Amino acid sequence: MQHFPIFVALAGRRVVLSGGGGAALAKLRLLLKTQANLTVFADDPAPEIVDWAAAGRLRLVRRAAEPGDALCAVLAYGANEDAAEDARFAAIARADGALVNIVDNLGDSQFITPAIVDRDPVTVAIGTEGAAPVLARRIKADLEAALPVGLGVLARLGKGFRKAADALPMGRKRRDFWADYYFGRGPAALETDGEEGARAALDMLLDRHLGAAPQAGRVQFVGAGPGDPELLTLKARRALDTADVVIHDRLIAPEILELARREADLIAAGKEGFGPSVPQDRINALIVEHVRAGAHVVRLKSGDPSVFGRLDEEIAAVQDAGLDWSIVPGITAASAAAAGTGGSLTRRGRNSELRFLTGHDMDGFAEQDWQALASPGTVAAIYMAKRGARFVQGRLMMHGAAPGTPVTIVENASRPDERVIETRLGDLSADLDAAALAGPAIMLYGLAPKAATAALPRVSIKDIAL
Repeated sequence: MQHFPIFVALAGRRVVLSGGGGAALAKLRLLLKTQANLTVFADDPAPEIVDWAAAGRLRLVRRAAEPGDALCAVLAYGANEDAAEDARFAAIARADGALVNIVDNLGDSQFITPAIVDRDPVTVAIGTEGAAPVLARRIKADLEAALPVGLGVLARLGKGFRKAADALPMGRKRRDFWADYYFGRGPAALETDGEEGARAALDMLLDRHLGAAPQAGRVQFVGAGPGDPELLTLKARRALDTADVVIHDRLIAPEILELARREADLIAAGKEGFGPSVPQDRINALIVEHVRAGAHVVRLKSGDPSVFGRLDEEIAAVQDAGLDWSIVPGITAASAAAAGTGGSLTRRGRNSELRFLTGHDMDGFAEQDWQALASPGTVAAIYMAKRGARFVQGRLMMHGAAPGTPVTIVENASRPDERVIETRLGDLSADLDAAALAGPAIMLYGLAPKAATAALPRVSIKDIAL
């Protein structure tokens, strides 16, 4: 992120602009929506600028800017549409202490003005670091269509009601009140009874929420999928958006944690096979502690919470405490790994069953029905097998598995740094050592990648949408 997004208070503060043509008009139409004290320097200003000056909306100086003209200015815009003059003005403004933006010159600008969706006092700013203005315009158009025009009225009424709403305790109770207003009763009242109806709805809702009993806490056991944020379910996204506390695994991608509500407490509760881990009893206690305190807790687990996620132990702790819980399934790593190979986990005539195995358990390397696994045509997805690969290889070959049995290792399945390693059972240990895997990996025993489809370029949902 090269440009940090902020909203600058401009009420009563000085903003200067150099230029009088089309670029200047475009910036001034936006700046005139603020309460800034605007000064424009232009030898030959457009008629609109002259009219705005005559109406007292800005101060017009009919000459080029000179040293000292930008003193005490917060922002300065170079909109001369002339590179040399804009560079001269930028040097003057910087010397006078103002932050400078030169229209259509990202490299020489100290700040940028984003595309804006205006539902005053709600303002949505969209920036692309200057890389894709057409993308910013597309997002702006989508948001303009999605955000109702009446949103600004509701926000203005809500802003004036904030002191009254302080009667509600901070946290979930106050948040539920505002959600009820902005997404429920408020829009309905505005549509049927206008602004007065929406204002009355605030009083009615406040009385209702003040008299309501505190909501009990609850926990959702949410599958975060294999790592790609686009593979989260809609239900998982909603859970993250409303959670008070997120207790997450070590392997949860940072991009997914970014989707959590900003005010939510993020608690790392990671485990690593044969490495440092948060004890399960401690994780159970954390969940119970926060739910008892009335929080909406999301226990965020990699993949699907019901697949090697020790879900039953955490549910048992919550049930023993008499607390509410629910499960939000996720895409498991085996499915993502198979997609990465361009193949299928099952195929008619090849395997009529699929086994999910773990490479290790609480006691170390996990024992399995090796005789059955060694049978020709067997397909298994082996989780957490990276460190146990030599053990798995030895057990399978001891029980008659052919050294030429295909094995595919998928590292960081579904993520941008995904790697697919094709090998055979007899070469498994050596090939894994050579690959020097650093990320989470899943072993697909009995499967080889489809080279033709695996080599196809990956297309994002975002690419298709745009």
